[in-house]
Parts: sequence; C-alpha cells; structure tokens
Amino acid sequence: MKKVLAAALLLAFVSPALAGQCPTLWKQVDEKLPSADLSDADRAKVTELRQQGEELHEAGDHAASEAALNEALALLQ
Repeated sequence: MKKVLAAALLLAFVSPALAGQCPTLWKQVDEKLPSADLSDADRAKVTELRQQGEELHEAGDHAASEAALNEALALLQ
C-alpha cells in the first residue's frame, strides 16, 4: 500500500513538470508567426498545428501536443 501511495505522489509531482513544455512551445509559435514569411497555406497549417497542440495539451496528451507544436515550429524556420 505504501508503494502505491508513493508512486501516486511521485506521479502527481512529475506530471506538471512534463506538461510545462507545451505552453513554452506554443508561446514560441505565437512569437514567430506574425513575422514569418509563409504562404497562406503554410500559415494556415501552422495556425492549425498550434491550436491542435493546445487542445492536445488540455486533453493531457503532452507527447502529441509537443509533436504538433514542434512541427509548427519547423514550418516557421
């Protein structure tokens, strides 16, 4: 029982730390998007990926959120 409680407490403290990357990534997208030299199609794709990243983050799927946001950042390079 003590091991289960210890594992639950560890998970409770680690989860917010893992989730912290997503907002940083979408902030980077938000900062780069206005000045990016993109086609209308690429701008729409970046906007879609940014929104998808935020929705996935809110749903708790941080790995997928980071993947979408990193794809958006790659288009902004």
